Amino acid sequence: MISRDVTIKNSVGLHARPATFFIQKANTYSSSIWIQKDDRRISAKSLLGVLSMGIVGGMTVTLIADGPDETEALNGLEELVNNSL
Repeated sequence: MISRDVTIKNSVGLHARPATFFIQKANTYSSSIWIQKDDRRISAKSLLGVLSMGIVGGMTVTLIADGPDETEALNGLEELVNNSL
């Protein structure tokens, strides 16, 4: 299991379309992936879960992955957040 803090750079955060892109990317990995903010942790593969977090631009969250491609998963999701969302 590995984790990494990432800061959401786009102004709208992970709402609607950006959340969909994030979830689609997360679902390409076989590892279990979570997003954690404070005491709350949700599956990064769940649209309802991601939207319920209320992640806005400038917020720092922790990505956690556990599985055979955990490093690849966190690298890919961090790249998506840094460059596309």
